[in-house]
Amino acid sequence: MRSFRDITDIPEEARGTSAAMGNFDGVHLGHQAVIDIARRHGAPLSVVTFEPHPREVFAPDAPPFRLMNREARAHRLDKLGVTHLFEIPFDRTLTRLSPEEFAGDILRDALGLSHVVTGADFRFGRDRAGDAGTLRALGERFGFDVTIARLRKSDGVEVSSTRIRDALSEGDPRLAAQLLGHLHRIEGPVLHGDRRGRDLGYPTANMGLDGLHLPKLGVYAVTVDVAAGPHEGTYPGVASLGVRPMFGENLPNLETHLFDFAGDLYGTHLSVGLVEYLRGEEKFDSLDALIRQMDIDSAQAREILS
Repeated sequence: MRSFRDITDIPEEARGTSAAMGNFDGVHLGHQAVIDIARRHGAPLSVVTFEPHPREVFAPDAPPFRLMNREARAHRLDKLGVTHLFEIPFDRTLTRLSPEEFAGDILRDALGLSHVVTGADFRFGRDRAGDAGTLRALGERFGFDVTIARLRKSDGVEVSSTRIRDALSEGDPRLAAQLLGHLHRIEGPVLHGDRRGRDLGYPTANMGLDGLHLPKLGVYAVTVDVAAGPHEGTYPGVASLGVRPMFGENLPNLETHLFDFAGDLYGTHLSVGLVEYLRGEEKFDSLDALIRQMDIDSAQAREILS
């Protein structure tokens, strides 16, 4: 998949694509349905999205809400067979474009799209004045086709990034996975920590959570993909997502113990999939009590993942 962050000079071979357009935070089942429609139109498949997420521009002081960082989103789109990813810089200049200017200057002139598919709830242009019907009319005017995809439901539950955030906040990664069509994953490099887990007999790979929506704090059964290097592969494990109350106040992070693993993962890119919530964070009376609970957590996670 080719990614374009500068849309001012798109090469000719990347023009004429059939594009799914939206924020694609989570790349959930609804997003996948939009992508599948775009896939059927006989042109190379692309995704048009926005970076940063518009909410980060309009509400910069809001709590972190993203389900995926841009790298995780790109990895997921690549797995779905997207050939071109156009990440339109979302800034105040873009927000001042009228719906007509966005459709003509961006979609037609800059990207040269042949077909656009978007969800029924899509809004665009200054003051969010344009909707999916507006886009269809502008497509007829500017020479590209437009398809509007219906909103998706899964077992009667409307599929949306908001509903997935709610499920994660409630400690229900299985419902989140049902709506996503894949495990909710936290991706990023392994950071240096204080090596406390190694001293306790449970070495962990530590990852930051900057900018991401926080699932319910606690302990999870997880699967871990190591993207590259000598330890490339998929491993079962158990992870603690939280602030480590036993050791004082800290920023939230993710500490993952890979079962039956020996090796150095510092700097390696990991993708940690949340499978099942085991328990909340606790502050124990002693390190021995903490280790006993970690033994219980690991046994329970192994049973779930088996």
